[in-house]
Amino acid sequence: MADPEFVTTRQAAQRLGVSLGTVQHMVESGALEAWKTLGGHRRIPLAALEAHLGRRRALTPSINEAGSQLDVLIAEDDPSLQTLYRLTMERWEMPINLRIVNNGFDGLVQVGQRVPDVLISDLMMPGMDGFEMIRRLRANPELARMDILAVSAIDKEEILAHEGFPSDITIFGKPIPFHEIKGFLLGRISSRNRTG
Repeated sequence: MADPEFVTTRQAAQRLGVSLGTVQHMVESGALEAWKTLGGHRRIPLAALEAHLGRRRALTPSINEAGSQLDVLIAEDDPSLQTLYRLTMERWEMPINLRIVNNGFDGLVQVGQRVPDVLISDLMMPGMDGFEMIRRLRANPELARMDILAVSAIDKEEILAHEGFPSDITIFGKPIPFHEIKGFLLGRISSRNRTG
């Protein structure tokens, strides 16, 4: 008989709109409270799941958040490009909170913990690539307000031909077009300030 105070990892994945593996990673990293049964199955307190959902809803980007920092998450596996992103964006002196992850899986975990305003993602990464991460994120209607930019050396037509790739993603080629990215972020900040 199921305990109404606890859910399985599968039930938690359905409620959160993420994969089973993402929930397992969230539990292992401490982002989501859980315990194991004698049989080794994880059980997640319903209260912890609801608290996580509440935090995520509260942190989902809103155009009414005028004056606060723009939360930007970058998924890029190349350490030198990570450094280039960080140093370049710091020089812009814009109200940006920057987070950087190495792959799509870590990107999903970060989005689950706090939804960014803008996600900038490479497409070819080890483990879960950007194609898979973006597909999963766009499948969740709660994340529709999050802008996604793909920055890749892959030809744009080839990217768009990739099975299941969402059509609303802004695609930039490499080398990283910092001028265009800066303009995009300034536009996002400006629109928030106008509607706030």
